[in-house]
Formats: sequence, structure tokens, C-alpha cells
Amino acid sequence: MNDLSFYRNAFLNHLEQEFTVEEPKNLYEPISYILNLGGKRLRPTLVLIAAEAFGVSYEKALDAALAIEVFHNFSLVHDDIMDDAPLRRGKATVHEKWDINTGILSGDAMLIKAYQLFENYEGEQFKELAKLFSRTAIEVCEGQQYDIDFETREDVTVEEYLKMIEYKTAVLVGAALEMGAIVANAPKKEQEQIYNYGKLIGIAFQLQDDYLDAFGDPETFGKRVGGDIIENKKTYLYLQALQKLSSSESEQLRHLYTIFPSDTQQKVEAVTHLFEESGAAAKTREEIVKYTEEAFRLLEEINIQKGQKVLLKELGESLLTRTI
Repeated sequence: MNDLSFYRNAFLNHLEQEFTVEEPKNLYEPISYILNLGGKRLRPTLVLIAAEAFGVSYEKALDAALAIEVFHNFSLVHDDIMDDAPLRRGKATVHEKWDINTGILSGDAMLIKAYQLFENYEGEQFKELAKLFSRTAIEVCEGQQYDIDFETREDVTVEEYLKMIEYKTAVLVGAALEMGAIVANAPKKEQEQIYNYGKLIGIAFQLQDDYLDAFGDPETFGKRVGGDIIENKKTYLYLQALQKLSSSESEQLRHLYTIFPSDTQQKVEAVTHLFEESGAAAKTREEIVKYTEEAFRLLEEINIQKGQKVLLKELGESLLTRTI
């Protein structure tokens, strides 16, 4: 049985072969740059695992895997412009290294390149892949808009937040697995099941990311701990805390989310104290476990090869113990 690193390396080899710098260089160099910045390569790896889970060689799914990774990185390029982010994975963002116009145009080209990769599939497979991709792409855009809207809203609910992370993060994880199933010509029911498994894992992943942003180990987290708090982002922790705190403590938390003090560490400590005291931290940990276990129950029902089922469960379990 192949392990996760095997599929990841197979994808990286395909990426290296398919994406070379062409003319005009100022269009294609930024694309090569962002695609080679690293990352977990979670989504393309899932495409390959899913294809073999339904009995087809991972090699047939390499172009679908590349399409979803190119799209994911396209969304990061444009997200970084909207957020005016200086760094991505510890390196300068595309718009910082080049300029905003280059970031917009190279991102647009990446979206088109992602669609082009589906042209390597024929007939019904091409149609189903493109249909799933289009639906997922628009949901990711909707999720991003919800996220932007929440920045200025004071009445965001927990349910709305969960919908936002489902669209912005989880649907792309689900789509990655379903793409592998489509390449393998899996039955529709099993395509839907593997998609839902990925969506549940994606929600757990984002909730864990929210939690680690507040309570992660600075040595292993890979980015600044407390970044969401400093930027006043209304995460699951924040929304749960507002529900559970007394009225005076809720007002204190709301006030902390209106300020940008010079001593950011003091603000982070005050907010995380309220997260712990309110029970929001414990509730978030419970929800991560709940979504992961629900995903595992669904996984057991799917008729796929045992070895691939073990791999998918290992990946889900890693979410519960990850520190980065």
C-alpha cells in the first residue's frame, strides 16, 4: 500500500513536469513561484488517493489533482491581494514580489489553466469534472465574500460562520476526493459519500486552525499565534465566547475586538483568557472531535479499498493531533 508521502511526491513530480516558465515571463514566473512555495499539498494528494480507492491508477488523476492545486493557489494569490498580506508560507506574496496588477493577471491565468487541465479527460468525465469544479469555485468565492462581510458585521452567528468555512475551505477538500472518484468512474452514491467525508474533514481542519491560531505552539504553528485575535477576526472561538460569557464580559470581549494596541501580546492574553473561561476553547475542541468522528462514521460506509480507507482515516486523525 502506498503512503501519503508517495502520493505527494508523485504529484510534485507531475507539477514540475507540467508547469515551466514560458513567455511572457512576467505572467508565468509568478505562477511558478506560488506553485513552488510549498504547502501540505493536501487537496491534490486526496484526488490521487480517491482515484486508487475506487480501483484506478493514481496516474489517471494527476491532471485533476493539478487542476485543484492550481485553483487553490489562484485563490491564495487573490486572497493575499484583498488582505494586503506581505507573506505567504514565510515568503513574499506574489503582489509584493511583483505588483498588484501582476498578481491579478497571473491569478486569472491560473484559473484558466485549471480549467484547461480538465481537457485531458474525455466525454462524461470531462463534463462531470468541469461541473463539480465550477460549482466548487463559485462556493469558494461565496465563502470569501461571507468572510469579508463578517469583518464589519456585529451580528454574525455560529451557524453563519460554519457555513462560511464550509464554502471557503471545506467544499474544496470534498471536491478533491470527488474528483478522484469521478476519474475512477465510481457510482454516483459513492462520489457523494466521499465528497461529504471530505467536507466534514475540511470543517474540522478549519476549526482546528482557528484553535491553533489562539492556542498553538509558536515553535510549531508556522505563523504568528494570535494573528486572528490581533486582526479582530470573528472566529468560531470568538462567536462561542460571546454566547457563553456574561453580558459584562461579552462587552469586554467586543471592546478588545475594536482596538489595535501597540502591546498586542497583552490583547492576545486577555482574549485567550476569555476564550478559556467562557468554555469556548473546550467547545471548539469538542466540535473538532465531533466533525472528525462523523466523517469517520461516513467513511466506514463507503465501498472502497481497505488500504485507501486506512489512509483517509490516518489523514483525518492527524487533524486531531496536529500542531501546525
